[in-house]
Amino acid sequence: MATGRTHRPATRSRGIPEATVARLPLYLRALTALSERSVPTVSSEELAAAAGVNSAKLRKDFSYLGSYGTRGVGYDVEYLVYQISRELGLTQDWPVVIVGIGNLGAALANYGGFASRGFRVAALIDADPAMAGKPVAGIPVQHTDDLEKIIDENGVSIGVIATPAGAAQPVCDRLVAAGVTSILNFAPTVLSVPDGVDVRKVDLSIELQILAFHEQRKAGEEAEAQAGATAPAERENNGKGPDGDVPAVMPA
Repeated sequence: MATGRTHRPATRSRGIPEATVARLPLYLRALTALSERSVPTVSSEELAAAAGVNSAKLRKDFSYLGSYGTRGVGYDVEYLVYQISRELGLTQDWPVVIVGIGNLGAALANYGGFASRGFRVAALIDADPAMAGKPVAGIPVQHTDDLEKIIDENGVSIGVIATPAGAAQPVCDRLVAAGVTSILNFAPTVLSVPDGVDVRKVDLSIELQILAFHEQRKAGEEAEAQAGATAPAERENNGKGPDGDVPAVMPA
């Protein structure tokens, strides 16, 4: 199997929109589940529902891959798994380094989904001298002093940053200078990188804040609905006299 620096995915040269690229892993996850159940074909509606998108968008996305399915039959599951994996660059081995082996970094190192999706954790790196040599997920932690050497020896082009915010930019600069061209950033800060370097940011606190916004909005809508339901009854009661249907003031 080839290693990470032999070639890069051809999605940009083929003109696949970034929004489509972002949905390809969703399709692949759904297709992999179907493949594991030995399902041979799937309709666009079934696959779209499993991936959480609408079927028209799915068919448009697949048209960029040159895959249109067969009317009345659907899409060949195994072929789509291969086709999407190829577009995402998952038919080769991608060595990855994780920098910052605190609680989050250690959890990432122990995540079993990397290997099954084409990513091999090549090295764990931390600035704490006390961490050097300690095994995490069966991999000995190495000191940041050796970062450039580690990247060069393992042919790494993808780096994961799980450091505190203050250390993230210096680590990023060193990764880029050493040849890393794609970075997954878990640090709560925005990284500055040169052209040709891709950064994907994962900020769990921001995601929670977005959920909090939606919860607050739903609570407000429920309160408005309850207020709207009680208003007609209050208006009706306000129009009645002390005895109910008899007006409080009778006309002369």
